[in-house]
Amino acid sequence: MRRTEKLMSNWAFVRNGKKHLVDLPHTWNAVDGQDGGNDYFRGTCSYEKQLLRPDVREGERVYLQFQGVNASANVIWNGESICTHHNGYSTFRVDVTDRIKDQNTLKVEVDNSKNRNVYPQVADFTFYGGIYRDVEFLFVPTVHFDLDYYGGQGIMVSSTVQGRSGKLHVRAYTNVKDLESGGYRIAYELRDAQDNKVGHGEGCDTVIEVPDAHLWNGIKDPYLYRLIAQIKRGEETIDEISVCCGIRSFSFDADKGFYLNGKSYPLRGVSRHQDYKGYGNAISKEQMDADMELIREVGANTIRLAHYQHDQYFYDLCDKYGMVVWAEIPYISEHMPEGRENTFMQMKELIVQNYNHPCIVTWGLSNEITISPKNKADMLDNHHKLQALVKKMDDTRPTTLACYAMCHPFHPVTKISDIVAWNLYLGWYVPGLFLNDLFMKFYHWKYPRRALGYSEYGAEGMPNLHSARPRRGDHSEEYQAKYHEYMLNCFERHPFLWGTYVWNMFDFAADARDQGGEPGMNHKGLVTFDRRIKKDSFYLYKAWWSEEGFIHLCGKRYKHRAEKKTHVTVYTNQKEVALYNNKKLVGAKKGRHAFHFTVKLEEENHLEARAGKLRDSAVIYQTDRPRAEYKVKKGKSQNWV
Repeated sequence: MRRTEKLMSNWAFVRNGKKHLVDLPHTWNAVDGQDGGNDYFRGTCSYEKQLLRPDVREGERVYLQFQGVNASANVIWNGESICTHHNGYSTFRVDVTDRIKDQNTLKVEVDNSKNRNVYPQVADFTFYGGIYRDVEFLFVPTVHFDLDYYGGQGIMVSSTVQGRSGKLHVRAYTNVKDLESGGYRIAYELRDAQDNKVGHGEGCDTVIEVPDAHLWNGIKDPYLYRLIAQIKRGEETIDEISVCCGIRSFSFDADKGFYLNGKSYPLRGVSRHQDYKGYGNAISKEQMDADMELIREVGANTIRLAHYQHDQYFYDLCDKYGMVVWAEIPYISEHMPEGRENTFMQMKELIVQNYNHPCIVTWGLSNEITISPKNKADMLDNHHKLQALVKKMDDTRPTTLACYAMCHPFHPVTKISDIVAWNLYLGWYVPGLFLNDLFMKFYHWKYPRRALGYSEYGAEGMPNLHSARPRRGDHSEEYQAKYHEYMLNCFERHPFLWGTYVWNMFDFAADARDQGGEPGMNHKGLVTFDRRIKKDSFYLYKAWWSEEGFIHLCGKRYKHRAEKKTHVTVYTNQKEVALYNNKKLVGAKKGRHAFHFTVKLEEENHLEARAGKLRDSAVIYQTDRPRAEYKVKKGKSQNWV
């Protein structure tokens, strides 16, 4: 049966001729990719490891499996190049069985240098170099489910729902062209969450019926079945894999938004980049768990996993917790004619490796591709071919496109995908929050049959910057909250949007940026880069989305205020709030989500917000003059390009 052996420790890492030992996961840009200057090292480094002959049993094949090497990899085994791969975000493998000796040298040359062939090359995030996900030996029987087709599992599962019944369409692929001639067959068992057998089937292409199916129903009930697939010879099991699968139906409606299992299910959520402060993209499963817990706490029901393929573990978490997912490739910002084949390859890997995840409902073709006006005709042709490729590979999910803010609604690229969305920062990069309403109304009027979403929106907010009169461009925590208050109400006014995605759940590294007094960062996150501070805006979304009772008194970090009367905001999902200052009632209000009060300041102010038994408090002080450290040093709201 299958087994793995991790190869994570004691790699000799060489950069510019200097060698030292590292453990995986590892990136060489964990520091210089986060400190600004747009000067982080992009080039070729190598990782080398000495390996004794692994315990290969009779009738086994041995694969080297890499789950993430950014961006290009050249795998060298005992001095021979045996595999190259040009996608920094996907799994790839190579069979080394016939090359194994008693003593072996594994070397991986990793290249994240600038080029015109491999995406991404131009984007608002750091392209960390390194072997930043797991590497392992994968031992499989000689006859096995296919491992050589775009890094997939050798099995593809989709579902349909008819009344109370569900159907799983299962296709399996093996490394043997004609199984039956060798006396082999494929058998399936479907097991429920209690491990009871509830269905079965046979063959390379079959349908398993599930009467009275328990549906995968988003965050409220993310029910998963487990499909066990076996290659058998007689009664002997030769190879076995299992995949979690969910039975669900979904649809996108231009007037009514997203539907899950026949019921309205507005997609309201966040985008996520995978990097962490001090770690870059070389993060652990525990850090991915922490990300998911924060996303669950805020109450989101959907995640845009931007702008590349994420770790399989995180897609598994999305399945487990019911997060509806938009998955995409890093075809971003600038079309490169020399990179066309790379977009097709990355899309094939994304779909093949992630086809079985019930969480995924749409494949993203590209992001902000019209930033560069070059090669427009070639870009459009590439999108048409990508669209055709996706529909051929997966006819169960629609495609989508994230359009650049300056990409006008009539642009031909906006009409290629099945559904569409815009990255709009109206009220941040340009003045006028009301422009969001105008855009939504106009687009829906002009294209009433085209499902529209908001793929990105947001404003920079730093927890150390504050303002009594928050305004666009000041990077204050208060303006970020003000911006998001408007946007949430705006979306409620336009319920036809199929999905909305805050940019971003977490601050992330963009080494080309220099804003807010902290270079190298994009501060639009609801949570700081180190995941330690939940900004006030985080609690605004929690007030709108979460059912867990809570109350949050904003402005705790705005401790020293020069005004005589100050503005105090409380976020909660309760219906009535009372605010006290120094044990005296300031006021009580009924409402939803955001409650605003004016407080006459004393020298020292002990504020307490109450909603039923819920409490939150803060201490603020009146000062003679505004604190200089609250004012942004570099606060222009220009974009990174």
